[in-house]
Amino acid sequence: MFIRYSLEFLRIHSRKFSYRLNAIPVRTYANLTEIVKPHCAILFPGQGAQYVGMGKDLYENFASARQIFDEADEVLGFDLKGLIFNGTQRELMQTENAQPAILTTSLAILNILESEYGFDVESACTFALGHSLGEYTALVATKALSLHDAIKLVRLRGESMTKAVLKLKVKTAMSALIVREENLAEIEESIKELNLSLPEGEIVELANINSSFQAVISGTRSAVDYASEVLQSNHLAARALDLPVSAPFHCKLMQPAADMMKASLKNIKFNNPVIDVISNVTANPIKSVTEIPRLLEKQVTATVQWQKSIKFCKERDINTFIVIGPARVLANLLKKEYPMDRVRPLTTVQDIQLNSKDFKIKQLSTL
Repeated sequence: MFIRYSLEFLRIHSRKFSYRLNAIPVRTYANLTEIVKPHCAILFPGQGAQYVGMGKDLYENFASARQIFDEADEVLGFDLKGLIFNGTQRELMQTENAQPAILTTSLAILNILESEYGFDVESACTFALGHSLGEYTALVATKALSLHDAIKLVRLRGESMTKAVLKLKVKTAMSALIVREENLAEIEESIKELNLSLPEGEIVELANINSSFQAVISGTRSAVDYASEVLQSNHLAARALDLPVSAPFHCKLMQPAADMMKASLKNIKFNNPVIDVISNVTANPIKSVTEIPRLLEKQVTATVQWQKSIKFCKERDINTFIVIGPARVLANLLKKEYPMDRVRPLTTVQDIQLNSKDFKIKQLSTL
């Protein structure tokens, strides 16, 4: 969560790639036709990707986008799109607003691709992944969760996190670390050891491992500062940057939020996803539909294993990543980590226009 800020700190500059989605190859052996999956994964961003005005061009140009934004307004009972398009950044950044806003904008883009170009996640992609909040978007994209339920859940997720913060009696923080891949395992062990020596009430945990060069720690203010100093003095982290966030996400301080989510998740109907969804918690495909609510509950306090999730894909020959949603945070991470891969961020109408030929189904038609 909030990798956008640490990416800006690292000043990552990306190269531009263009490519064509390959048709699914078919190999025939006598009477057996084997359909070979493409080497492609679809990705969705999490909190921190939001900005005022995101998706407005989509809403103005595509009925399929309007359908998603309007349904979100109906489910929530207030004008979410008005907040997204014309609100203030301060209001949009509030966790309970940012989470449904990002999910809605991401799914509006996906609905354009599906409705206007015949794009199909099941036939085009092998894996789906979402960073933190984005995992809910991935579940909707793979038909494992309804849009209606997802909007309600992420609004509740944001509200429960805000309530958890208000109950805390200590100052909290999150800090991004510049690291090396060979040090990641030692960093994890060091964080565990540090917690054993901290005073009662103090805590620091790994919130995100976003790439081989970036990790984020979360917890109480003094514990995060102490951990940053220790990791740097032991040459396990090159630098540390405080993140401008409102809560210590993905650590045990968020347990009250996880408890609230558990109560709601057990009443939601989930389906088996049409393609494998990689869990943030395990960095492996979700094994069964019964596992989904437990993993979503655990995700609130667990480390986002993003680097391992992408590595899982790479080990299975994935070399094309379609990144759908506001901002280009995940795309920039991928381009930095795997510069030879085909990474396509789809954020605006212009992105869709530039890449429209790749979908090969319909010509761009602005409605």
